[in-house]
Amino acid sequence: MPEYLAPGVFVEETSFRQKTIEGVSTSTTGFVGACRFGPVAGESELLTSFADFERVYGGIDPLRFADLGSASDNYLAHAVRAYFEEGGRRLYVSRVYHTSDGADGIAHWEPADSPPDFQLRARHPGAAGNFRVTFVFRVGDNGWGQDPVDPAEPDGATYPVLRGIGRFDTVLARSAGGSPATATLYWVDQYFDTTLNRLRYRLRNDDPDQDPPTGAVALDSVDDVRRITVSVLVGPLGRFGTEQGWEGLALHPQHARSLTRVFAVEPLERATALYVPLVFDTDLENGAAIATALMGLANLAGGASPAETVLDALLTGLDASEARRSFRVELADGADGDQPDSGDYEGQSGDDDGRRSGLRAFEDVEDISIVAAPGSSFDYSDIGGTDHAEAIARRMVTHCERMRYRVAVLDTRNAQILSDVRDYRSRFDSTRAAVYYPWVRTYDPFSEQQIVVPPSGSVAGIYARNDIERGVHKAPANEVIRLADGLEFVLNTAQQEVLNPLGINCLRFFEGRGYRLWGARTASSDPEWKYLNVRRYFAFLERSIERGTQWAVFENNGDALWANVRRTIEDFLYNEWRQSHLLGTKPDQAYFVRCDRTTMTQNDLDNGRLVCLIGVAPLRPAEFVIFRIGQKTADSR
Repeated sequence: MPEYLAPGVFVEETSFRQKTIEGVSTSTTGFVGACRFGPVAGESELLTSFADFERVYGGIDPLRFADLGSASDNYLAHAVRAYFEEGGRRLYVSRVYHTSDGADGIAHWEPADSPPDFQLRARHPGAAGNFRVTFVFRVGDNGWGQDPVDPAEPDGATYPVLRGIGRFDTVLARSAGGSPATATLYWVDQYFDTTLNRLRYRLRNDDPDQDPPTGAVALDSVDDVRRITVSVLVGPLGRFGTEQGWEGLALHPQHARSLTRVFAVEPLERATALYVPLVFDTDLENGAAIATALMGLANLAGGASPAETVLDALLTGLDASEARRSFRVELADGADGDQPDSGDYEGQSGDDDGRRSGLRAFEDVEDISIVAAPGSSFDYSDIGGTDHAEAIARRMVTHCERMRYRVAVLDTRNAQILSDVRDYRSRFDSTRAAVYYPWVRTYDPFSEQQIVVPPSGSVAGIYARNDIERGVHKAPANEVIRLADGLEFVLNTAQQEVLNPLGINCLRFFEGRGYRLWGARTASSDPEWKYLNVRRYFAFLERSIERGTQWAVFENNGDALWANVRRTIEDFLYNEWRQSHLLGTKPDQAYFVRCDRTTMTQNDLDNGRLVCLIGVAPLRPAEFVIFRIGQKTADSR
């Protein structure tokens, strides 16, 4: 209660409303697996479309692991595409990458000079880093001019100034009457002129830390100063992907829009690390030196003479309406590494640098409720690889058990018959995992042919669609698989009768109803948690109550708090019952909440424990719909 020490009128705000609990999201998904580009450690970025995935993690082109005999389909990319096509909206991706011996897999290019003045390289490892980089140099109009020393005297003394050119710009400057070939590269500096008592510009070609400068040129000695800018275009070498462009960049490192900042080795902004695929690495410290190194190259594009350098070509057209020249290079030696193993999927804890990888990167993202590793169950032994499917699946189950509020979508192995599937399923027992069979046949935009892909991408999308349209209380089954053109194996009812009791959820084809997800069981032997929607609905309730009652921590542990907690949870559960998410025709049949002396002992109170007992009656799916029909005579009652 506030103190009242002096007489007066006090107006205070108070609340007469009950605390409320807001239901948490259950449709956010996390995929872990190998792809063609993107960060391999650190915080995962939220994706809301397949275009976002392509921009950060590369396209849908096949992967080429160095230790395998042939290329393999990019199952993670196909799963992301299926996820969003099936109705998913929020996805996190954690890329796994296994470095090959003696190679980091990062594409690069550098000039032939030894040692080179600069290097271009991809920001992340991967074959998608073998992209094309085009530098387009432009020379602006003459920015040299004169201003009066005293504006009040129009015919008085003048001094040279720069217009349209600022500090740290890189320029080509020449003296009066000089030919274009005499133009020299400088960067623009600013200093205080004590004679005129104002800031003025000067031209330099030395390093910025030189004090006093050793290469300063006054504007009085030139009368033609033109700003140089460079545009950078980064485009893929393959058929897929779009070209990215950055226009009008400066060359001096201290410029706000310099090459070394936009393509920084150690970016300060997360957006740069995710969306800028190129790194410009140099130890040169001023714009004139960087311009000299870049424009001294002879790899010209646009039909120019190969004997010319970029600088020669620019000087030749310096007096033209637009002096513009470009050169193009292709980065090489980017690789997809070796086949990832279970340790790569589990990831690093990031104790040294705080950058987690693999499944551990998802531990810091509380929103994730669904986890999958598309492609991890593919039998790579057929193409010279190693079988890690079971070990990776166990890592996923362990992750979900530890994180409590997540379920793992497990794919069966490809090309497995019923006996193989039953054997594979028997190795798991968890309420926080579900197994799906068989693989889905779909169209591959890269090969323009039909391929089979793991079902987890489509299944996770169906989970999300079901949660958004109906709610997590409803079993994610009897849902159309939108992206399916077929199934690896077409199952009949007799075959599913063998698999369903084991907790293997089948994908089926029904004449006139298309391809459907036809199972909603967990991979658990506990009959209490047999159905997937019950497990996921309890995770929803538990997480919502946990987040919605944080206000109660450190409040006085007495009758007032207990009553407040009871009412808060009862209001939340009553709303669930009103929406038909719980079983029962009356609230008393659907749930109960107890928080009083019957749920706590004196020892609990002495040790600061508030114990609340909650019981709910969840809805289980009508897995077997039975109609009993018998004959009836006309006069029977």
